[in-house]
Amino acid sequence: MSLKSKAAIIGIGELKPSKEPGESTALELMAAASAQAIADAGLEKADIDGFLVGMPFNDPGILYPSAAAEALGLRPRMLNQVDIGGASGAGMVWRAAAAIDGSMCRAVLCVTADLNRLGDQRPPMISTAREFEWPYGNIGANCGYAMIAQRHMYEYGTRPEQMAKVAVDQRKSALKNPLATFNDKPLTIDEVLSSRMIVDPLHLYEIVSPVCGGAAVVVVGPELARRSPHPAVWLLGAGESCGHASITYAPSLTESAVKQSAATAFAMAGLGPRDMSLVCPYDCYTITVLVTLEDAGFCKKGHGGPFVMEHDLSYAGDLPCNTHGGQLSFGQPGLAGGMSHVTEAARQLMGRAGERQVRDARLAFVNGNGGIMSEQTSLILERRA
Repeated sequence: MSLKSKAAIIGIGELKPSKEPGESTALELMAAASAQAIADAGLEKADIDGFLVGMPFNDPGILYPSAAAEALGLRPRMLNQVDIGGASGAGMVWRAAAAIDGSMCRAVLCVTADLNRLGDQRPPMISTAREFEWPYGNIGANCGYAMIAQRHMYEYGTRPEQMAKVAVDQRKSALKNPLATFNDKPLTIDEVLSSRMIVDPLHLYEIVSPVCGGAAVVVVGPELARRSPHPAVWLLGAGESCGHASITYAPSLTESAVKQSAATAFAMAGLGPRDMSLVCPYDCYTITVLVTLEDAGFCKKGHGGPFVMEHDLSYAGDLPCNTHGGQLSFGQPGLAGGMSHVTEAARQLMGRAGERQVRDARLAFVNGNGGIMSEQTSLILERRA
């Protein structure tokens, strides 16, 4: 099956992240982001006949898609909950395209929102991690990604300053993004490495900051795409893969399922890493970007550190990477953090990124990452001349 050119993103909605949402609920943030995206697409709520949603961290419940659709005033012919962590936003795009290609619907709203405050995240009811890892101190994502970083440093000689440069270059882009949480001052490698050590070798500025927010996109078929008020952003390729749930059982700490998901996406698109105008890899930690760039084929395995030192990853550089600032500077509003990579790629390809606009942006690689390098979704997006 190929989804190449079967659907396109034509509308974007994204809220400015905040540390405290006041009295707002996650569903209210979802409604605000959805309203933006539908209006941006030049559509009415009645035009939306497909609905994909991510369940907020602090709002668990059964039958969530139908409850959310009812609250938003939608009457979809296709609806579902996408639950693959930070890969959910990217995963929604290809699922929407598949539903459209299957004639189940014509216009799909894909939305995520979270309050994402410290201590709010729901523990899994059944979890090998909770039973066999947490009692021994291996709690949360920080420990898992620190293990990946330590192993990468051991196997390939990766240096702390190489990982830090990812945060520095992405902060340069965040300074041009009015929605970014951290857009008031630049960052240096020395500042990253002198910030508080959280879990060795990861420092404070190498780890995402939890915030509240929401983001949405509208995905449509060719007929509606031709009527879009903005340049349509076409899905050319998609791939998805999962190698483990708990990092304890991962086949490798340094090689991820991005290798499979990216290869599938590039093959479907008939393109390769060198064709991309920009990249939007999930960046919950600096090491995540290095591993993703390696496994997606932008550089050889183990060369991620030298590779990012040799390239300017800012919006004005030779390899624009996470030009919204990435989650490291934009903030991580729960599942909407993963969606921010999709919205930024679409915004860039539409030519609507303002001061951080990448010159002649035509093709983008987007990667969503769930868990601790567990679920992976890769997309190839295109703006046509």
